[in-house]
Amino acid sequence: MEVMVNWWAVILATLSSMVVGAIWYARPVFGNAWMKLIGKSEKDMQKNSGTAPILITLVVSFVTAYVLAHVTFLSNNFFHNSFLQDALSTAFWLWLGLTAARIITHDVFEGRPWRLTLLTVVHELVTLVVMALIIGLMHP
Repeated sequence: MEVMVNWWAVILATLSSMVVGAIWYARPVFGNAWMKLIGKSEKDMQKNSGTAPILITLVVSFVTAYVLAHVTFLSNNFFHNSFLQDALSTAFWLWLGLTAARIITHDVFEGRPWRLTLLTVVHELVTLVVMALIIGLMHP
């Protein structure tokens, strides 16, 4: 079986993760709380700004969007629901079993505050749901 992926959907889903992150971590939304939880000031954050974090985020977001589109195609071939339904379901299960579970494991061992873990895993859920909406609506 050949897995079909809509590359435009993958590109838009990749960009959507940047939009979700920009909104999520904006100071009036969760940015101030996040900086406090990680123990960083605005000045600290400016030191770490630049093109490298943005490029790395774009690359890993592209990988995430591609994997979600790929696995959604496989899920849809198996379940035969609407492509959108299978995209959303696939995103949820991948988030729960791979993203949330792994973040929680690392955060527990690193002694990170529970609120920071919650902020991170919910951000990842929102990111994957938005990606799934794009991929699901733009099926191959």
